[in-house]
Amino acid sequence: MKISNDIEYIGVDDHEIDLFEGQYIVENGMSYNSYLIKDEKIAVLDTVDAHFTEKWLDNVKHALHSRHPDYLIIQHMEPDHSASISHFMERYKDTKIVATAKAFVMMKQFFGTDFGDKKIVVGEGDTLSLGKHTLTFVMAPMVHWPEVMVTYDSCDKVLFSADGFGKFGALDIEDDWACEARRYYIGIVGKYGAQVQTLLKKASQLDIEIICPLHGPVLKEDLSYYLNLYQIWSSYSVETEGVMIAYTSIYGNTKKAVELLADKLREKGCTKVVVSDLARYDMAEAVEDAFRYSKLVLATTTYNNGIFPFMREFIHHLTERNFQNRIVGFIENGTWAPVAAKTMKQMLDTCKNLTFTDTTVQIKSALSEESRAQLEAFANELSSDDTI
Repeated sequence: MKISNDIEYIGVDDHEIDLFEGQYIVENGMSYNSYLIKDEKIAVLDTVDAHFTEKWLDNVKHALHSRHPDYLIIQHMEPDHSASISHFMERYKDTKIVATAKAFVMMKQFFGTDFGDKKIVVGEGDTLSLGKHTLTFVMAPMVHWPEVMVTYDSCDKVLFSADGFGKFGALDIEDDWACEARRYYIGIVGKYGAQVQTLLKKASQLDIEIICPLHGPVLKEDLSYYLNLYQIWSSYSVETEGVMIAYTSIYGNTKKAVELLADKLREKGCTKVVVSDLARYDMAEAVEDAFRYSKLVLATTTYNNGIFPFMREFIHHLTERNFQNRIVGFIENGTWAPVAAKTMKQMLDTCKNLTFTDTTVQIKSALSEESRAQLEAFANELSSDDTI
């Protein structure tokens, strides 16, 4: 795939994978992106997952047209992008590897060598001339590993963005970019919003017309759309006004309360109400929705003097990704000693800028007149903001 006159896509699609990083469901597979810049000198940017080394090396050979690569640029050492480095160097022994100092430390850990006199260590603002193409290296530590850098080509105005602007899904599948990019970002990069903000500030100083990520499609049109979403996500701002209700239910009584609340919210004009059964719904999708919407309702049972395991896992996912800047309310159920609301609120203690609703709904085993009245008050409070 030609990206410009001199830049080609040489990556691969993976339809064999079921769980990316051993946890994220990827029904539409995954792409491992690699690029080649052909000038007076030739640079290959990043490699691919070990399962696709030979296919990728064939792509490299085909794109080279009997020429020899001068540089292998490694932006990120996670194995889905770096696993084929040693095989590449066995085939192209005279190629120089360009990477950060920390990346070379990781190469030694992964491969038993840092490639000695073949390495070129680069830092912030260093450049590499290929001829008419001059590459500038921009450091991006903890987006989302400490060795990460991105690469800017001033000739074609291309930002090679490492894992930034990536998404789940193979390139031969058409799906909604924002949905799978959001789930990818929140799940994998979400903890590092401050570091992404720093990188976005650096990127704002560059004249970018094309973004080439390590996962997902090359972005060429309306780049402001993608940049704006990254600004929202990395600043933990609200993307969509609405209510996300995450619940667990053992015998169906908490579920009935949640369904009643959702109905009441829609009747009161809330057009965006999302309900997730945490025991059955993709956990990564649920976490994504919690970060997307402005208000979050957590509904669960008291369980072993705490909360139901799926809810505990869900809240853990939120807190480790720096969940913040939201309105949060609770529904708790307990037959003899309900403590779920107290437990959930304590688990959220480390989160910044959370506003808790005045109303907490308490169910004693099953819905009663009293708990139904609390649900009505809860729905009124949640729907009082006319921006929903």
